Formats: sequence, C-alpha cells, structure tokens
Amino acid sequence: MTAVAPSAPAHPVRIPTYGRHARRDALMRMALVAALWLTILLVTYWWAAAGGIRDLGGSLTDVLMSTGRLSGLLGSALLLVQVLLMARVPLIEKAYGQDRLVRIHRIVGFTSFNLIVVHVALITWGYAAGRIGATPGTIWDLTVNYPGMLLAVAGTLLLVLVVATSIRAARRRLRYESWHLLHLYGYLGAGLALPHQLWTGHEFLARPRATWIWWAAWAAVAALVIAYRVIAPLRRTLRHQVRVAAVVPEGPGVLSVHLTGRRLDRLRAQPGQYLTWRFLGRTGWTRANPFSLSAAPTAQALRITVQRDGDGSASIAALRPGQRVLVEGPYGRLTPRARTQRKVVLIGAGVGMAPLRALAEGLEYQPGELLVLQRYRTHQLFADELARLSSARGLHVVPLPGPRRGPGSWVGEGYDGYSDAQVLLGWVPDLLLRDVYVCGPPAWTAAVRAAAEAVGLPKEQWHEEAFGW
Repeated sequence: MTAVAPSAPAHPVRIPTYGRHARRDALMRMALVAALWLTILLVTYWWAAAGGIRDLGGSLTDVLMSTGRLSGLLGSALLLVQVLLMARVPLIEKAYGQDRLVRIHRIVGFTSFNLIVVHVALITWGYAAGRIGATPGTIWDLTVNYPGMLLAVAGTLLLVLVVATSIRAARRRLRYESWHLLHLYGYLGAGLALPHQLWTGHEFLARPRATWIWWAAWAAVAALVIAYRVIAPLRRTLRHQVRVAAVVPEGPGVLSVHLTGRRLDRLRAQPGQYLTWRFLGRTGWTRANPFSLSAAPTAQALRITVQRDGDGSASIAALRPGQRVLVEGPYGRLTPRARTQRKVVLIGAGVGMAPLRALAEGLEYQPGELLVLQRYRTHQLFADELARLSSARGLHVVPLPGPRRGPGSWVGEGYDGYSDAQVLLGWVPDLLLRDVYVCGPPAWTAAVRAAAEAVGLPKEQWHEEAFGW
C-alpha cells in the first residue's frame, strides 16, 4: 500500500444532532465528580469538628492520632467510591464506559489503599505513644481488645490481596478468570473493615447523625452492588434464555459464537458493547469472560467473535448448540451513544475489529460518512461482511495488512519518512470532523491515541476499547 501524503487538518464542526447523549453523559460525570468532592469535604468536616485541627497543635501522640483518623476517613470515603464505581450502575456505566471506569477505579483504589495503610501505621504509633519499640505489642492489643478490630485486620488483609494481584507485574502472571475471582474479595474486605470505624471512631462515637449517614451510604452502595452485580444478571438470564446456536470459524484461531434467546431486544445492547459470558456445561463455567458483540444485536440473535488465546476463549471451540449461557451486561461506551459528529472513522486491529464490525452495521450514516481502517497481519477478519456493507451502505474500508513497522507504531511497513500522525491524516484528511472509534491491543491502541492527539483530535471525539486486561 502506497503511503498518502498528509493533508492540513480542518477546523472541527460541531453537529448537535449527534451530541445529545454525549452532553447528558458529560453532565452526569460532572455531578459524580461533585458528589465525590462533597463526600471528601463531609468526612473532613467530621474530623475537624471532632477536634482534628486542634489536636495537630498538641503532643506527638495527639498529632499521630489526629492525622491517622483523617487518613482513615479519607481512605474509607475513597473505598466507598471504589466499590460504587464497579457496582455496574447503568447511569454511571453509560456516562463513563467500563474502560474508563476501570482506570478511575484503579487510581481511586490505590489511593484509598495507601491512605488506609497510613491510617493503620499512624494510629498504631499513636496508641504506642510514639514509641517504635512498643508498636508490635500495641498492634496485638488493638486487634484483640478493641471492638471490630479483628474484622478490620481480616478486611485489610483481603484488600492487600486485591491490591497485590492488581499490580501489573502480578496481573500478567494470572489468568483473567483467576484475577477476576480474586478481585471479588475486595467487596468482602471493604465490608469487614467498616464496623470498627463506627464502633471505635472518634468522629462517630459522639455524632449519631454522622453514624447514621455513614451506615446509610454504605448500605446504599451494598444494595446497588447486589442489585446490579447479582440480581440483574440472574434476572436477564432467566428472562432471555440465551443459548448457543452455532460456533463458526472466522479465520486462523478466531471463532464466532452465534446465540439465540427470547426478546433479546430488551437487553438493550448496542453495537460496540460487550457482555460477560458464562457458558454452562463447560469446564470453568463459573468464571466470566468478557466478549464484544461482533454484529448488531437483534430481538432473536446475538453474535460474539473470540480469538483462541486464553483459557476461557480457548474452550469456545468445544461449545455445542443448545448450551445455556449466563449473561451479565451489556457494558461499554464504544457505542452510537458516544457519537458527536456526522462522520465517523473506525480503526481496528485483529480481533479488535469485532465491536467495530457491529458498529459498521448498527451506526446511522450516509455513503461516504463512515470509514474503516483495518490493521491485520495476514487474515482480514470479516472481509466478506464488510464488502457487503460497503456495497449496500457506502461504507469505505481501507485494509492495512502486514507486520507493524515497530512496537511503538500503529501502522505497517511502507511508510518510511512519515510519522504515525502523518499517516493517520493521510488516510483520514478530515479526521477532526469525525468521531474516532478504536479497538485493539492496549499498546497498539495507545499508539493510535498518540497519533490522534498529535493531530489535535478533541478528547470528546475519541472512543476506545482495548481488549486484554
């Protein structure tokens, strides 16, 4: 393929028709950020009202206890936020999308954990009257003799387990299914760590109203977790009766699973979204696998496309027609909902084309308004289906075959003398007039994002989903 010389970017034109949902989601994100800061301000006020600021001017013990209480309150507030972020509440999920929520969850989680560690260290040191040598005995005394502390220790150990397995080096050594199962212990850890705060916390013992507010907040979040992580998936599974209809090879190591069910339109799944799937009757069915829809969903049928590279995906070939499926979702914001512009470009690599193939079918567009850049090494996934869409709807597909020119680039060989951003503008001269939907391996997706940012693409026009974890 001959490289195309770059063109000068045009000034983006806003198309209000496509921005309605995007504006609503932006308002929801602003409201959630405001709620976060109000929560932080509220617990800080409780600390100050209980003499926290005054104690900072006292003895070393007073300073240690005061700063320890504040770090504990802030850590607990962020722990509450962390649980809420992963409760799969539809309003939050639609506003952010799971990819973005996972990134925020990770930042909030590590910050919360660090504050809790600081809390434990400072409070213990404070009870030891600032004497390092007395700290081990103080830890034992607090654990055994103070109400709720044994539960808090157990909860903290579970949180340590979750954080340790969330570090990238550890995650690379674990199967996704195992990591996901271990991560669920975070809910138990948060629940066990809560009671000691209310039973022994200086800010709560003298303030019944604060105690009631804190219990109510945690009870509300727990109810949301149960409603959307347990009840909603079971309800959807029983209502829709999803079953495997067929397993069809799509290319080397790639399979599509066709599924049928009842009133699947009531799932309200959109092209580009993914669901988590548990195929009953196979080994390890209790472990969920996230797979994207690779065709626009209908009232009678769904389709996912899977690359056979992990334990869960490798067993897909053994599925048989009629097998029942437990479903959770749909999730993700790589959908028409995020669209802000009349024109769209879809950029995918390998099996990352699966959600983009669904978007190519499900988006509304006129001939020439939708462009697809498809990176692949040897096999062009969905080639016949994309050709039919091109003929029927005026979709323009640009195949980009061959190996990449380097690990930090998203483009293939044959573009010597051009930067990644120049290549992107060469294929999409009107990039700034388009929404950009991208799906592929994390490093490759990051390279595309860097090229788009170098061109000046506004953040609200960028929509990504990186497969992998």
